[in-house]
Amino acid sequence: MKFLFITLFPEQIEQAAGHSIIQRAVNKGLVEISCINPREFTHDVHRTVDDTPFGGGAGMVLKPEPMVAAIRKAKEQLPNARVIAMCPGGRTLKQSIVEEYAHCGQDFIFVCGHYEGFDERIFHWVDEKLSIGDYVLTGGEMPALIVMDAIARFIPGVLGKLVSAEEDSFSTGLLEYPQYTRPVNFEGLEVPEVLRGGNHALIADWRLQESLKATYFLRPDLLTEEQLRFIEKPLPYKMKKSQRKFWEELRSKIAAAKADLAAKEAALASAEAQNSEVEQEEAYPKEGE
Repeated sequence: MKFLFITLFPEQIEQAAGHSIIQRAVNKGLVEISCINPREFTHDVHRTVDDTPFGGGAGMVLKPEPMVAAIRKAKEQLPNARVIAMCPGGRTLKQSIVEEYAHCGQDFIFVCGHYEGFDERIFHWVDEKLSIGDYVLTGGEMPALIVMDAIARFIPGVLGKLVSAEEDSFSTGLLEYPQYTRPVNFEGLEVPEVLRGGNHALIADWRLQESLKATYFLRPDLLTEEQLRFIEKPLPYKMKKSQRKFWEELRSKIAAAKADLAAKEAALASAEAQNSEVEQEEAYPKEGE
């Protein structure tokens, strides 16, 4: 798969691509990475790529001439590529989008913005806008690298096992279950016994329960209506014994976690109240003290 970055800072891309899994993928010929600098398409001494915005306002806007010329050059090199502009106004990256990209059979051209963003007219040469979240960065290079990394994980041979990518957080629609390795006991903290027993069915149930529990507490928006109902409402009368046992165990785990969290919050509130009393006594000592 080929990734081409349109960027004012190609060295940032080259440096990031020169390490770890992505570097190995490049060395194996599984991934090709290249850059085009819009400054190559300027015609003034200063190689100007930006200008002040019409209507006034702070900052500078990337000019359409060098940006579109760079996109055209990129499309000459990768005619079948999808052109993605990295900007806060795009649709937000999710694992489902990553998987869509990974299996679309296309190469990718990432247009990386800077300053106050792009002249709106360049989007006539762009297939879509993409954001990695509801915040603003100084440039589009890091977001584009994140997207490339997420896609590359699905290319056969990039990871040791493709199942690693398929079982990661969000690939199943849930947050990932906890992972453990040796030693079994680390400073009194032990690996759960179920993971050491070798019963793969029990391990699979434990991992799914832990994924559901983590998702329930941290990202409940990812749960389906049925999953939420089984966690919070009475279980259906007609249900397989194995299914009922699975959900009852999960509900017990969630109840225990809630109780533990409540106890910690109560202890914290008590400590804060005591500290407040001490501070008041120090600030306003009683008469005669």
